[in-house]
Amino acid sequence: MASSKAFKITLFLGVVLVVLSLFPGSDGCWAEESYNKTQHRIKFHKVSRYSFFQGNPKWPPSKRNLNYKFLTGFPTNGKPPVASACGRWAAVTPFTFTEVPSSAPADITITFARLNHGDGYSFDGKGGTLAHAFAPTDGRLHFDADDPYVIGAAPGAFDLESVAVHEMGHILGLGHSTVPQAIMYPSISSGTVKKDLQADDINGIKALYGF
Repeated sequence: MASSKAFKITLFLGVVLVVLSLFPGSDGCWAEESYNKTQHRIKFHKVSRYSFFQGNPKWPPSKRNLNYKFLTGFPTNGKPPVASACGRWAAVTPFTFTEVPSSAPADITITFARLNHGDGYSFDGKGGTLAHAFAPTDGRLHFDADDPYVIGAAPGAFDLESVAVHEMGHILGLGHSTVPQAIMYPSISSGTVKKDLQADDINGIKALYGF
């Protein structure tokens, strides 16, 4: 995935974390240096080790095929990793995901955005917020264009598919998990690939929908 400006992460700052924001209508993931001990978290209804959004919002039974589209300007080479992220959730649920043209109606919209991008939850430039996704059935998923995304592992950058799998979990209704190995765990290191759904992720989505 491309961004117009690369976020240079100095190695001595340590691990960069993705943590949950306080946005009431979205699940925003922030990048913060590990030495920053002030991390805010939205309150979730906890079930086992996974969690749901307050009120357990989810897609209705009539929406098991979710159409998604990339808004104008999304880099072409970023589309296959996002499609692969959707496929990982489709493999463990009755959901299917179908890409439609950017001009067509869609359940899920995916884009890069910068700073104030019109949804009420501005990005903050280099560092800070990596991405945010809204709970069902809103379907918006935004990546911060000022943060560095790559395909695969690269020092100081974030693997697009790894972040997309996590954010698609939020799109489906999952909050964060307390299991470090889970995709829905609220932290990820830069320079790593973490895209395989774990038992806690699967148990959470099955519990939410009763699959």
